[in-house]
Amino acid sequence: MERIKGLYAITDENLIPDDKLEEMIEQAILGGVNLVQLRDKYFGFEKRLERAKRIKSITDKYKIPLIINDDPYVALESNADGVHLGKEDLGNNEFDSFNKIRKILKNKIIGISCYDDLERAIMFEKLGADYVAFGAVFASPTKPSEPVLNSIDFFKKAKKKLKIPVVAIGGINENNYKLIIDYVDAIAVVSALFNGNPYINAKKFCLE
Repeated sequence: MERIKGLYAITDENLIPDDKLEEMIEQAILGGVNLVQLRDKYFGFEKRLERAKRIKSITDKYKIPLIINDDPYVALESNADGVHLGKEDLGNNEFDSFNKIRKILKNKIIGISCYDDLERAIMFEKLGADYVAFGAVFASPTKPSEPVLNSIDFFKKAKKKLKIPVVAIGGINENNYKLIIDYVDAIAVVSALFNGNPYINAKKFCLE
């Protein structure tokens, strides 16, 4: 899927004030971001939906995908381009849950967190996932308890085994992204993008 490539911005409500949401997303896109994920961990459904619609107006303007973390119903109601799901979102019967979500979202993008588990990624590719994400690649300030993958060989193997795009996430910044960028389709960034000026920060990733 060609839409999953380059610099993948993931929002963080601790780094992006709500009244600066559209401004900071737009600045990140102008700096080089190719797709955006809304990740809201603290807001309720209605607020998440409102924020998704606000971001969608920006991503539509620049013709880039908006992915919603965790919530397929927010993705559906906001007409976002897709959803990103982890183990906790899919529950105990992950494959049945995935198939139900696929029916809800039909032709939308579905991305799956696969942590350090290549077999998981292969199974979800067979089920119809559009991309998979592995990580944390490096120690991450937003998820400090996540195990660190930190293996280029892992990503080389993943790219050989998988036909769908591979996303790296976790602790990626302007100082270390070149270690991984040749072996993945996209790099997902949170703190290194939104901790400060997102336009300037995005420009530090030379991905064009």
